[in-house]
Amino acid sequence: MAPSSKPAKLRNHAARDRLIVVAAWLAVWQLTSALVGAQWVSSPVLVARELGQWAQTYDIYQHAGYTLLAALLGFVIGGVPGMLLPFAIRRLPFVANTLEPFMVAGYAVPKLALMPLFLIWFGIGMWSKVALVASVSFFLIYFNTMAGIRAIEPQLVRVAEILGANVRQVSRKIVFPATVTFIFTGIRVSLPLSIGGAAIAEMFSSNVGLGYLIQMSATNFDSTGSFAAILVLAGLVALTNMVVDRIERRVQAWKPRANEFIAEGIAP
Repeated sequence: MAPSSKPAKLRNHAARDRLIVVAAWLAVWQLTSALVGAQWVSSPVLVARELGQWAQTYDIYQHAGYTLLAALLGFVIGGVPGMLLPFAIRRLPFVANTLEPFMVAGYAVPKLALMPLFLIWFGIGMWSKVALVASVSFFLIYFNTMAGIRAIEPQLVRVAEILGANVRQVSRKIVFPATVTFIFTGIRVSLPLSIGGAAIAEMFSSNVGLGYLIQMSATNFDSTGSFAAILVLAGLVALTNMVVDRIERRVQAWKPRANEFIAEGIAP
């Protein structure tokens, strides 16, 4: 078999294996529902029927769009400064060391504990949800970006400077390519948490959003509605991960992917 066909074969096997996992998960879910009762654990059939009804009335699009918008706004507002700050203090180790304990303390604070304050400051509308998401994404992307910068070999930067590279060239040719993998790792971690954080914030005070649907359904002892809203939430996470994966492939088109090494029997 030609080497170029090996990654394609791996992708086909992965797709097949994922379908098997989904089928097994649905079977276990259906069996659990039959054993304990649909009023406690709704069945996949009932959930699919509920999703179909929501889709016909267009209500689910409004709720999903609200949650996704709050998550993306908070992700951008918190994530962009979290990514830029490590680059800004890269050549200022004193500033980085001074900020380190405060960043660790800020990251350790349970973000849900801040939700009452966000409600006081920003009200019960969307911006309190955006603030919660921003507080989550900022620290995750900051620490991942900082880890990437600290992983750069200092000798490599010194050699580039000796050869005449200026600060801008070092940042563009060495620092950014070396940290982009860490940045995308932070994005992959923080973006799903941003969507989940927006939904959790909606449970506190909202009359729209997937979190509101989950809370309302649970209050009414409607396990079908709760499961349906959770599935839509999971679908949003999967969709955003696919988008991030495509962007990462374009940004790192020069870099061989791990499955190409595996296909050739080489450890990455």
